[in-house]
Amino acid sequence: MRVLISAYAFNPSSSAHLHPGEDLFGWKMVEQISRRHQIWVITEAYNQDSVLEALSLSNRQNISIIFVQLPLNLRKIFYKVGIGQRIYYYIWQFLAWRKATRLHRKHHFDLAHHLTFGNYWIPSFIGAFLPVPFLWGPVGGGQKTPPPLMREFSLVGKISEYSRLAAQWISRQQFIWHRCLRRASLILVCNRETKQKIPLKYQAKVRYFPVNGIDSQLVNQNLSKKKDRPPFVIMMAGRLHRLKGFSLGLRACSDFVQTHPQSKLIVVGKGPERARLEKLANDLGIRSKVEFLPWLRREELLVKMKEIDVFLFPSFRDGGGAVVIEAMACGCPVIGLNVGGPGFHIEKDWGVKIEVGPSPVIVKEISEALEKLFEDTFYREKLGQAARQRVVEIYTWEKLGLKMEDLYRECLNQGKRLERQREDVVNHD
Repeated sequence: MRVLISAYAFNPSSSAHLHPGEDLFGWKMVEQISRRHQIWVITEAYNQDSVLEALSLSNRQNISIIFVQLPLNLRKIFYKVGIGQRIYYYIWQFLAWRKATRLHRKHHFDLAHHLTFGNYWIPSFIGAFLPVPFLWGPVGGGQKTPPPLMREFSLVGKISEYSRLAAQWISRQQFIWHRCLRRASLILVCNRETKQKIPLKYQAKVRYFPVNGIDSQLVNQNLSKKKDRPPFVIMMAGRLHRLKGFSLGLRACSDFVQTHPQSKLIVVGKGPERARLEKLANDLGIRSKVEFLPWLRREELLVKMKEIDVFLFPSFRDGGGAVVIEAMACGCPVIGLNVGGPGFHIEKDWGVKIEVGPSPVIVKEISEALEKLFEDTFYREKLGQAARQRVVEIYTWEKLGLKMEDLYRECLNQGKRLERQREDVVNHD
């Protein structure tokens, strides 16, 4: 099958600087898809050096890469502010569609797939206008900060959240967005909230597909714990941003680590909240119990995760939550809020899902969950083993590649049905 993939984020050397989660997801999924199909990937030029280096080492013959960028190095200018990134991406998609049109005349694609970015509210120009069966996703973005947790934000943070919702509403009014939905043979979503944002008349096209995966060899590595570590170690990891809810996590851990003197909390990551979180740890009287580590490469983070007992990820609205899958792969039970990607990944058989409510209630329930996991070793190990098994069954890149192959077949069959319906309408007229 000849497949055109639009993957703005597509980079094997995922870093903390641009779009680490989506960069890696785009690269890994293209690797899997290329095992079965001839593919052309249109991507942003910031990926060029890493992509060409990786391809020269892999010796894959069935991947063609087309790099597209706006002139005058405009990406650096637009990327200075958050909304500028989305504006740049929107304009980039127009250029990508023009390139795709020329490529289609030459290669006659069987399928077009918009892989990344995964935002349901920003339409795909290629999907809307390229005359081939179209697969959209996986997309997220339907999740939003629950109203009770808006109180955790400063005025600037609240303005940012409401501005995001307004931008989403405006984008959904576009003709291109509705055309994209109408033309899609299938729409893949990564969480329940995003599914709910797809108009009712298109719900039959929606399928769930995660935006996070892991290498199978990493899952199969030895999970033995270090014997000289403290008896009970909790970890939070991710970008230190207000949306990650790390302040809730610190407050929830406060009483616990003081009650259990040999326990400790590790916070891994970098971001604008670092100083505020360190001050909060001081104010809570637990600074000596909290170890702040910088952003770690994925391999280094996984080594650390194999030494912990519980992973805590109280994010307010993550679409995916790659660190949740990574912690599960390391045999760690995960505590997270029932919202967005973590709410989709975590179930009671392999983790603890906290329902959203007022901050004091969430803090109390996280503390109670930590206490139970500390007291009941059998329960903790049972959840960890089930979490790891869940990753083996669902989240390895190989399993995701096979699932995507099934969706490609379904997408083509659906596209053929839609084409026959259009022909019947024309003939009837």
